[in-house]
Amino acid sequence: MSLDDDALEYHRIDPPGKVEISTTKPTNTQRDLSLAYSPGVAAPCMAIHEEERDAYTYTAKGNLVGVISNGSAVLGLGDIGAQASKPVMEGKGVLFKRFADIDVFDLELDENDPDQFIEAVASMEPTFGGINLEDIKAPDCFVIEERLSERMDIPVFHDDQHGTAIISGAALVNAAEIAGKSLEDLEIVFSGAGASALATARFYVSLGARKENIQMCDSSGIITETRAAAGDVNEYKREFARDVPEGDLADALEGADVFVGLSVGGIVSQEMVRSMADNPIIFAMANPDPEIGYDEAKAARDDDVIMATGRSDFPNQVNNVLGFPFLFRGALDVRATDINEDMKVAAARALADLARQDVPDAVVKAYGDEPLQFGPDYIIPKPVDPRVLFQVVPAVAEAAMESGAARTTIDLDTYEAQLEARLGKSREMMRVVLNKAKSEPKRVALAEGEDEKMIRAAYQIQEQGIAEPILIGDEEKIVGTATKLGLDFTPVVADPTAGSYESYADRLYELRQRKGITRSEASDLIHRDTNYFGSVMVEKGDADALLTGLTHHYPSALKPPLQVIGTADDVEYAAGVYLLTFKNRIVFCADATVNQAPDEEVLAEVTKQTGKLARRFNVEPRAALLSYSNFGSVDNEGTRKPRRAASMLQADPEVDFPVDGEMQADTAVVEDILQGTYEFSALEEPANVLVFPNLESGNIGYKLLQRLGGAEAIGPMLVGMDRPVHVLQRGDEVKDIVNLAGVAVVDAQQE
Repeated sequence: MSLDDDALEYHRIDPPGKVEISTTKPTNTQRDLSLAYSPGVAAPCMAIHEEERDAYTYTAKGNLVGVISNGSAVLGLGDIGAQASKPVMEGKGVLFKRFADIDVFDLELDENDPDQFIEAVASMEPTFGGINLEDIKAPDCFVIEERLSERMDIPVFHDDQHGTAIISGAALVNAAEIAGKSLEDLEIVFSGAGASALATARFYVSLGARKENIQMCDSSGIITETRAAAGDVNEYKREFARDVPEGDLADALEGADVFVGLSVGGIVSQEMVRSMADNPIIFAMANPDPEIGYDEAKAARDDDVIMATGRSDFPNQVNNVLGFPFLFRGALDVRATDINEDMKVAAARALADLARQDVPDAVVKAYGDEPLQFGPDYIIPKPVDPRVLFQVVPAVAEAAMESGAARTTIDLDTYEAQLEARLGKSREMMRVVLNKAKSEPKRVALAEGEDEKMIRAAYQIQEQGIAEPILIGDEEKIVGTATKLGLDFTPVVADPTAGSYESYADRLYELRQRKGITRSEASDLIHRDTNYFGSVMVEKGDADALLTGLTHHYPSALKPPLQVIGTADDVEYAAGVYLLTFKNRIVFCADATVNQAPDEEVLAEVTKQTGKLARRFNVEPRAALLSYSNFGSVDNEGTRKPRRAASMLQADPEVDFPVDGEMQADTAVVEDILQGTYEFSALEEPANVLVFPNLESGNIGYKLLQRLGGAEAIGPMLVGMDRPVHVLQRGDEVKDIVNLAGVAVVDAQQE
């Protein structure tokens, strides 16, 4: 099937289109419906009648944007009319929701008269927290946006004008630095003089470029003062008329530092590129065909050509989705009256800064594992980078507050955590732990210190103040890799092959001399096995916690810590726990990695340790020991184990949280079953600690919940050890290492 056929099928499948309305409050009972509609709606209606600002408190207005178009200038399709533009506007709504958790009503107005269009949109101000104008032809779009912004007390933003300006502006900031040029000295040439080009040129001036250094070309050539005086250009183009000789695009490009293409494909030749200044910057953003192809522009010269396009199949895609969702998110959260120039500049500079940071593994994987590192081929963050939300949005909100556009203030220190929660419950939970870790950082040894992921994780751990990372491995290799990755930090390294660590060998020999290890073998293990080295380092107190397992199978990675560090004095058994997060629920699943066939004593110990872990996430534990039986409905040795474990825990004075069992999984998590059928249960609310009867069921259970239930997983987290140790899964990402480092620090704080 062709792409067109695939797209038609994608949109046709029931339900047609791409969006739907869903409820955010319960609607299961008669009382729910009475609260949702009549007579319950009377109270919020009267509250808003008395104070209109309460609409933000009692309705969805504060998170609702209207995406509005008349279809007069749909990208790549032209004037196709309001009805035909609806798939585009629905798609815009999808992007708002996907990237910034903003709800959208798309409105297609069959109205080409600017005055009537303005009246229609202005009358809908009570409905929305903001207006995103889309695909409206120039010059009507200028008039419509300007007049609506004046009339409406909510943000009005024409993305076709400003979106490209902001994203390419971020790219320009970084490209100029890489090329060794200052913004104010750049000679910039535009091909195209429509809404997007004019807005982009104005925005470059806001960033620091000089207006007198900008030449703009339309289909008739360079926009000169002579043409302006002759009435050959409209009032909007006249703003960028230059006192230069008449000429065409080729003439304008001679000696230029920057080419900005917002016109049509194929109009720039290699000869034109060769005529530009050293290390030229070329933003060929016509879609689907750029003004000059990526490979063609790169091949035109021997020096560095910094190239960006509007296409996703080449580096440096100028994609508006990096802008509008995050501008509106910041604007909505401070109830801004508009999206002003300060907010746009803040967004661009935050995007530029983000491109200079280490890129998450998930983003790299999404782009075919191609290297993504700040430089000529990476000057703009990728659209799927989740960090855009909580790095760009706070910058926008702060600029709104500082510039006077905000009607309410927010605490920026806590705002990032609130934004992260929009990306999933797991981020919200990890923020609790990471904030605890930052309050009192500890020394965390990273056993596989030569691995690139470990080095990148160490950089992030240190940069964020989560811990003091110690990379174990060859110091020359580690420092060399950090330099190659462009990481601006001096790693702390423990090199088993270079330092004097015979005391570590002595300690390992002391611990294992009657368990099969000779003195020479102990020395050999310390100098060649970073797991044993790291375990002894923590056992001796030279580090507070250990992370390992990134390049080992779980059992082989766990063996050295168990042999050297062992379990805590009052604990006989370690266990592996996963935290699974759903939209409105979290559960801790144990044991998923360690104990194959636990008896009741092991199950009881696992439950106690998992309860302690839950509290490190600020969660009060409610534990259920799972089985295929409900409270004695089946009686055999398998069901007796969790039953006995529950009884042991209930009788233990140290266990100060509710626990019960044995019970089936749905009984444990469904309140109607738990309280309706088994009202005698010690659990008054559904369980959030699920203890499986054996390793097999635990591993199967958490993976099914993760894959089919849509849960996000944090872990495995190792509990019960004498010192904090966590064993990663092979192939974990950098963020997983950083998260477990945070957990390890909080463990060490508890110690």
